[in-house]
Amino acid sequence: MNGGCRAGWFMWSLLWGELRAAAGPRRLRCRSAAFLSSGGDAVSPGPACGDPPGHMERAVVRCVPSEPKMSLWFVLCDGSAKHMQRDQTEPLGRALARIATNAGKGHAKAAKKSKKARAEAGPAGEPVPTAPLAVRLFSRDGESVAEDVSNAEAWQDGAVLQIGEVKYQVERNPPSVIELQLPRSLLAGFPVCPKIHTEFGAPQHSLFRWYREQPGGGGDEPSPGDAIWVEAPVRDRVFTPTNAHIGLRLKLHCTPGNSQQRYGLPREVESSGPVEAGPGACTFDSRHLYTKKVSGEGLIRTVSYNVLADIYAQTEHSRTVLYPYCAPYALEVDYRQNLLKKELAGYSADLICLQEVDRSVFAHSLAPALDAFGLEGLFRIKEKQHEGLATFYRRDKFTLLSEHDIAFNEALVSDPLHKELRDKLAPYPLAQEKVLQRSSVLQVSVLQSTNDPSRKICIANTHLYWHPKGGNIRLIQIAVALSHIRHVTCDLYPGIPVIFCGDFNSTPSTGMYSFINSGNIAEDHEDWVSNGEEERCNMSLTHPFKLQSACGEPAYTNYVGGFHGCLDYIFIDINALEVEQVIPLPSHEEVTTHQALPSVSHPSDHIALICDLKWK
Repeated sequence: MNGGCRAGWFMWSLLWGELRAAAGPRRLRCRSAAFLSSGGDAVSPGPACGDPPGHMERAVVRCVPSEPKMSLWFVLCDGSAKHMQRDQTEPLGRALARIATNAGKGHAKAAKKSKKARAEAGPAGEPVPTAPLAVRLFSRDGESVAEDVSNAEAWQDGAVLQIGEVKYQVERNPPSVIELQLPRSLLAGFPVCPKIHTEFGAPQHSLFRWYREQPGGGGDEPSPGDAIWVEAPVRDRVFTPTNAHIGLRLKLHCTPGNSQQRYGLPREVESSGPVEAGPGACTFDSRHLYTKKVSGEGLIRTVSYNVLADIYAQTEHSRTVLYPYCAPYALEVDYRQNLLKKELAGYSADLICLQEVDRSVFAHSLAPALDAFGLEGLFRIKEKQHEGLATFYRRDKFTLLSEHDIAFNEALVSDPLHKELRDKLAPYPLAQEKVLQRSSVLQVSVLQSTNDPSRKICIANTHLYWHPKGGNIRLIQIAVALSHIRHVTCDLYPGIPVIFCGDFNSTPSTGMYSFINSGNIAEDHEDWVSNGEEERCNMSLTHPFKLQSACGEPAYTNYVGGFHGCLDYIFIDINALEVEQVIPLPSHEEVTTHQALPSVSHPSDHIALICDLKWK
């Protein structure tokens, strides 16, 4: 079974469970088998027995052209849910014959249990044999579908499947929920963003209903099934619990939908634990006062933020050496993600460039959460690492044209763009080896304005080598980055401006910062010997851009126990863009309330940079 088929099977096995749950102990009210059987004559699609006129059961069909089989789910009159997989090219008649066999078995099984069947049993105690049920498929126009038609063509949306006198409305590829999860950690005052994955639908077109647990509804130690749920007056995808919800679990009821207002079977999920008290005031609360609304037309609110990867925050070295001042629970990923999601959502950004994003955090936390706030996410993993870069853009402001990500070491070795740099580096084998050992990457995305398609922009995002003595390595990395960005903005999309975000691990006094701002670096700059004479790699470099730091040179963007300094920047193309406003950083008092970062009120050891840019 190929990957697509396996994914389809998994998703539709969930749907089968929903159908079974929907059926529950209920039974369709059917008459005797003798009445239901038609002796092989055509059966018109009349009303199901015992049901009001016009009522129909559901027969759900999943039929995807790229897969060889189609799937069919329905509930028989005895309450049993049936799941069938048939070849799409198979004639309809064979599928209907199989349905008749299954329906006959189900009816015979129910008959054996009925008192009436036992009363009518012969001397040997066997039930009276019944004729097979007639099974037909009718088109939306009421015409019987020919049995030589293929399954793929026959099972159309709106067709009617009739088994005896019970009729089923065929729903072909209705919206369905593949995955629905709530975060493990819930904090009062912090948004709860469910992870939802749909097929044939979209979360933004789905319906949501939230419930809170009734206090004391299930006794002293209630089991999950004993809970009493009270609906909350919220129909949004995101729910923010209040202090009144502390100690209570939450439940989400999701009905998947699509842009045609078509809806599938609902699914529910309950939180694994109760809502807990939040930390109170956070470092970003005052910044949110400036970003309550999405920026206006022609403006681009941009965020750059190293969010501190979980693989670095949860080590013994981090807890005891790097961040001993931080409460251990505040270093846990679930806690920090609550803070981070609230912080990022509150910035109402158009572009967000993140560094140190764990692969799992992107997939299971940030991407679902920011998707709920209208942002589409792109991810680039570092080579041989579990974390990388993420770029998010606002869907109603931008569309993605293309991606041009690179790994610095691979590009330097193999891309003809960097031949001149390779030649300059060749006489310095130790420095060259150091550069090629690094796993740093560059994420490059080209976006187009939805309001003005003539406006395209290149968004670059990176995280350079971290070592304090690695200035020479960072100069090589940034030279590769700028050469690659020049190729995208001059050769592939001539004349488009660039926004270059990241954690550059370089203070304003370094050669890297000077090189970006001035456009050149001299071969005798002191950073070429940042790690001693052995790794010396003197060379002169230039680039064609006119770039400047949109947020200036803050006193620090990284504040830990043993260091504070400005390492993060949003560089902009000043030929095309200018700064409308810079969102103030948290005050020094806010940053040092708990000594340093991260803390119970700040999720990272870095501080986000935020600015509103506008086209010139």
